[in-house]
Amino acid sequence: MRRWPGALAGCLLLAALAAGGQEGGYRLALPGYRYEFPRDLFSHPEFQTEWWYYTGNLRTRQGRAFGFELTFFRQAVAGRENRPGPSPSPWDVQDLYLAHFALSDLDGGRFLHDQRMNRAGPGLAGVSFEARRIWNGNWQVQWSGDEQHLQALSRAHGVRLALRPGKPPVVHGLDGVSQKAEGAGRASHYISFTRLDTTGTIEVEGERYEVEGLSWMDHEFFTHQLTREQAGWDWFSLQLDDGTDLMLYRLRRVDGGVDPYSAGTYIDAAGRARHLASSDFRLEPRGRTWKSRATGGNYPLEWTITIDPLALSLQLSTPLQAQEIVSRHPSVPSYWEGAIRVTGTRAGSPITGSGYLEMTGYDRRVVLR
Repeated sequence: MRRWPGALAGCLLLAALAAGGQEGGYRLALPGYRYEFPRDLFSHPEFQTEWWYYTGNLRTRQGRAFGFELTFFRQAVAGRENRPGPSPSPWDVQDLYLAHFALSDLDGGRFLHDQRMNRAGPGLAGVSFEARRIWNGNWQVQWSGDEQHLQALSRAHGVRLALRPGKPPVVHGLDGVSQKAEGAGRASHYISFTRLDTTGTIEVEGERYEVEGLSWMDHEFFTHQLTREQAGWDWFSLQLDDGTDLMLYRLRRVDGGVDPYSAGTYIDAAGRARHLASSDFRLEPRGRTWKSRATGGNYPLEWTITIDPLALSLQLSTPLQAQEIVSRHPSVPSYWEGAIRVTGTRAGSPITGSGYLEMTGYDRRVVLR
């Protein structure tokens, strides 16, 4: 999932492999969690599912526009009561590590993506608080103080980026949890860096570009989330040009309704966060759609967002229709994740911005097995 909503993103995909609930003795995401930084930016093996999600909108000095997504997932596959001691064989499979890397060449009309799955093995993939590192093969995030260095190299595309936080980390939800459904533990602990000043290089089919712009980072950890009544979600991360940011997600129900546990967060220019309940905003698809030839999913590409308590009215669209990641694994859903553009008004005054949109469950209902 990614980034679940919450993404989501998020959110996203390895939860489809999770056993769910408290099976295996894993910890639930419950109110009252005490966050500790930088420790909570890294691995939480007491929870079954975890991901780190990076997206961004970048430009060259000449104005050529790119979007990128780099996501790392950890999914426990052995129950905690059965996990070996502190010195297991490096080939024991306790966690699976999945990673997705996508590049949207918005002006060139190209969408390039790749994915990989590894066990930890002898350094093949993992998360290390001591080394301040998250990696899957040669795709990695390396922390240096507050700065995060991203590297991902694939056959046709690559990135090397430095990300510097413009705001402190944000904790989404209420009382330390982002609730996704009725019931204790159907939630995640959800952290974001919503405004990361970004510089570096992008490579596309042998061409290298110097770029700069803004990125967004999500980190979630949990054991159980959605219910059978929920079919999928729409997740938005928006960075507005007045220095404010928005995270919103809409959980869609099987009966066609919107789940009341849909929620969001508004972050002002100084970094102060405000929780948004589902009654505070409206997310409405409009106009253009795109149908995937690979999955049959029909994705809405234009949206209107209305947030009355903030006097915000926003219109969202994308310059590139085909930004779907088709899963190679039958238990893992495909999803549309792409760069978007934002126009609208705040209290009647014009406002613009950019962001990322994730949509799941449009080809088939997301089923967590």
